[in-house]
Amino acid sequence: LAIVDYDAVKYLGGSDKVDINNANVQAYRQFPGMYPTAAGAIGSHGPYKSVQDIYSIPGLTEQVKGIMKKYEAQFVCLPVNEAYFIDRINNGMYR
Repeated sequence: LAIVDYDAVKYLGGSDKVDINNANVQAYRQFPGMYPTAAGAIGSHGPYKSVQDIYSIPGLTEQVKGIMKKYEAQFVCLPVNEAYFIDRINNGMYR
């Protein structure tokens, strides 16, 4: 169940910044090259304490790390919100 009054809802895909702990992988589509590989890696790991933690995801190639680095300034790392964290890979919304 989504929290309507969640202060950081804009970081779930409604702005040019994305919360690496709570945003669904679809939010990364705005960054060319991030979806699906880099976005999937971020969404299937964590929670993170800082944006820098994404570079410690096991199995990332240097190419994927480079794509993440390109958009690093667009990522924020907010505390986990259970209402969103559990839906980072599959939130049940399909095109």
